[in-house]
Amino acid sequence: MKTSSRIFLVGFMGCGKSTAARFLARSLGVPCVDLDERISEALGASIAEIFSRHGEVAFRREEARQLGLAVAMPRVVVATGGATFVSEGNRSMIRAAGGWTVFLDVAWPAILARLPGKNLDRPRFGSPAAARELLERRRPAYLLADHHLELTGDEPPEQVARLILEAMPGA
Repeated sequence: MKTSSRIFLVGFMGCGKSTAARFLARSLGVPCVDLDERISEALGASIAEIFSRHGEVAFRREEARQLGLAVAMPRVVVATGGATFVSEGNRSMIRAAGGWTVFLDVAWPAILARLPGKNLDRPRFGSPAAARELLERRRPAYLLADHHLELTGDEPPEQVARLILEAMPGA
């Protein structure tokens, strides 16, 4: 797996982290971890139900635990949650493990088009205006990623995976 044995895709909800991670992991022949899926499995509920029943603190605690399990894997591609990389503790955990981070910076109109009605299963979405404000608050953290990949949102996931492969250190 070239230089980077642990790759972490970061960015806002709807930017395609989960889909691109699956294609990238398949290309590299390594496991793929989707943090939101792992959190849902561990707590036996959807993300929205976890926020509703247990609160954001419990969700973030499990998110950090699942991230710790992922960084312990010798080779992995990880699709982080929309706020995972916003946490300094999570960023430190990724960096300490030698992880390489990629910010999937998808144009706002494409994100908005991908998220209609998501306020039910995306507890932090709210309204389009609130989501845009949330994106702008998180953006400085996303920009701390090792690689910034600007996307229109029209790229197929296979192309996104290829762009990440081409940008990898040692590629």
